[in-house]
Order: sequence, then structure tokens, then C-alpha cells
Amino acid sequence: MNILLLGSGGREHALAWKMAKSHHCDQLFIAPGNAGTAQFGTNVAIGINDFEAQKSFCIENKINMLVVGPEEPLVNGVYDFFKNEEALENIVVVGPSKEAAQLEGSKAFSKKFMQRHKIPTAGYAEFTKENYEEGKKHLSKHTLPIVLKADGLAAGKGVVICNDHAEALQVFEDMIINKQFGNASNKVVVEEFLDGIEVSVFVLTDGKDYQIIGHAKDYKRIGEADSGPNTGGMGCVSPVPFVDEAFMQKVEEQIIKPTVSGLQKENLSYNGFIFFGLIKINDEPFVIEYNCRMGDPETEVVIPRLQTDLVAMFAAMDNGTLVDVNIYTDEKKYATVVAVSGGYPGDYKKNLKISGFEDLKMLQDSIIFHAGTKQTDNGIVTNGGRVLTVTSVAETINDAAKKSMKVLEQIHFDGMYYRRDIGYEFD
Repeated sequence: MNILLLGSGGREHALAWKMAKSHHCDQLFIAPGNAGTAQFGTNVAIGINDFEAQKSFCIENKINMLVVGPEEPLVNGVYDFFKNEEALENIVVVGPSKEAAQLEGSKAFSKKFMQRHKIPTAGYAEFTKENYEEGKKHLSKHTLPIVLKADGLAAGKGVVICNDHAEALQVFEDMIINKQFGNASNKVVVEEFLDGIEVSVFVLTDGKDYQIIGHAKDYKRIGEADSGPNTGGMGCVSPVPFVDEAFMQKVEEQIIKPTVSGLQKENLSYNGFIFFGLIKINDEPFVIEYNCRMGDPETEVVIPRLQTDLVAMFAAMDNGTLVDVNIYTDEKKYATVVAVSGGYPGDYKKNLKISGFEDLKMLQDSIIFHAGTKQTDNGIVTNGGRVLTVTSVAETINDAAKKSMKVLEQIHFDGMYYRRDIGYEFD
């Protein structure tokens, strides 16, 4: 079949790499893609939210399947657009409806959903400009630390953990009054702080049945030993040593099953990935957040570990046979390390020449996934804050991370930075 993949990050490079291996994949197109995705398909200059251009392209190129990488087009309704267009309605869309994508698109929506279906999560309250003064009173009495979340999409940067009340009040003002995250912070969710270890679990679902395809631990902070501001992710490991069979059984019974059942009860059309952002507290799982797509850089470890044909899984999701799919994962350890541009997650430069690809050694157990790159007449240059991620496999997490770093040591661009302690707590 002919497949169109939307997106341009490391997640999309990993998905393109995996789908290109499938004998079900005849032609793969990536819109807009990056310098890495071009190795596995054809990049096309179409924006992720340009649904009309996607429609024309799909008709002209006889596309059978649309795989949506990032969250924005899902929250903007790409699934609904395709299903409501007669010329597109038979295309398999991997991604939920606009309404179902509110699980990620609105923190308040997801909190109410979890309450309705008795899914364990942190206590919360929500505030807007209309009840701003009430929100200030609530914050001044709140136990510390306090978690403030912009309700809408904020590129992974809309969550702030405050350790004193003055800081919380200032962040609250920045979000609602000063519109720090634009319309995304018109509403702010205030949550109790949950102290534990984070892990992400990924499933593919048709809104009725599901398959768990993997789990991973992400490293969000820019600095080593988890210091400094949050980023979109500086590295990832899988499998996570503390995620044993007993814990996964709790996750499945208390979180995954009631979530999928809730989608069905509320008639929410959902054909795609659910990312469960979890925290483990005294061996009990709680939901921090839902995402309606695969994570980045989690995809770069979960997808290489997955031994099952991904395109065949998508087809099974569409034809109602997902429950019959056998999921196989590699038992070895995977670690990915992200190389970012100097200044990230703040201001950073683009169009920096990347060198070292030509003479790379140590690639037998490693894969380079491009994130913020583009091909120019002058070679491959940077095109984002997170530029490259290197995923490696070994018998231990520590050895896998070391392999990834040895590859990154051979690559260079001005201001390049990466954490050298990914997986540090699992030595």
C-alpha cells in the first residue's frame, strides 16, 4: 500500500524506518520529513496542518494509509477531515478524531475523563481569567510543591513545578494574564504534586481492543542529573528496569482497560496510539498525562525494540483484528541520546552545518534518527532545537547509552550538546 506519514521529527524518522521494512509498504511519502526520512521514502513539501494539500496529494498518489506523527494535526481534526471527504474516506487514518484527541489537547478534558472513569491521577482544579482571583486564593493555600499546567498544547513546555507560593502566583499570572503560552494557557490546571518515578506506556487501539507495544523512560531536563529547564526530551531508555510484570498488570487493569472502555462508552472515535504518561508511587501507577500519538524521543527506543510489523498492525487496527496480533519485542536494552543545538530549550541557531556522517564507525548496533535537520545544496544542516538522536542496543542500558555517545562523538555542529548520563540511575 501507499502511505503518507505526517511530521518532521525523530519520531517520524523512526516510524519511516520501521514502516519501510514492511512488505505491506509499497511507497512511503513523508510530509514534510527531514534529511533522515528521505533515506526511507520521498519527502514532500506539505505542512502537517495543510489538509487541503494533503487531500490533493493523497488523491494524486493513490494513498491508502495516513499515519499522523505529531499531535497538532490530530487536535486540529485531520482524522475528521479525511473521514468527511468522499474521496478520502477509505484511507486508513492512524490517529484519533478531533474530539478524542482532546485527551491531549486539553488537560481539563483529560482530567474530567479520568474522573468519570475512575482512573488514578492527581487531584486538580482549573482556572481561567474569569475566576482568576479565586485561583490566586486556591494557590496561596495549596500544599507545596504545586504543579501548574497550560490547558492546551504548549510543545511540551506548558508544565511548571513551583516550590513556593510566590513562584506559583507569578507563573499563574504569566500563563493567564500575560498569555505566556498564547491561547494554550487561557485555562490553567493546578494539580497536586505526585512524587515518584515516571514511565511512559504505549498502546495501539481501535477504540475497542488494544495492544501494548512498549514502554520507556524519558529524560526531560536539559542538564545532567536531571537539572535545569524541561525540554522536549534529551534521551530515553527501554525496557525500564523497575517496570515488572506485577506493575504492568496494575497499569493494564487500573489505567489502560478503563481508558479504552471509556473511549467506547463515550463514542469517541480512536484509531491510533495512546501514550500513557505515568508515575509510579509505592508500586501504584497514576496518570500524569495522555498523549494521542507516540512520544519523541520514546519512539526512537520503543519502535526499534518492537519486532512486529508495524504496517500490519495498522491494517489490523483498521479491520477489527488488532486483538489477534502477536506482539514481539527484543529483550535487549535500548538507549537513545539526543543531540541539541546550543541554547536549547531557549533560543538557538539554525542552518548549522553537520559533519561526520561520512566516516562514522560503531554503527552495527546503533541507528541515527534525524530530528531537526534538512538537506541543502551545502549538505545536511540543523533545522531545530533537537537535531539528532542516536539509538543503540546492548545487554545493559549503560552499555547501550555508551554506544550512542561514541557515535555522537564522531558528529559535529557548532554548539552541539548532549547529556552524557542517560540511564544513569540504572548503572
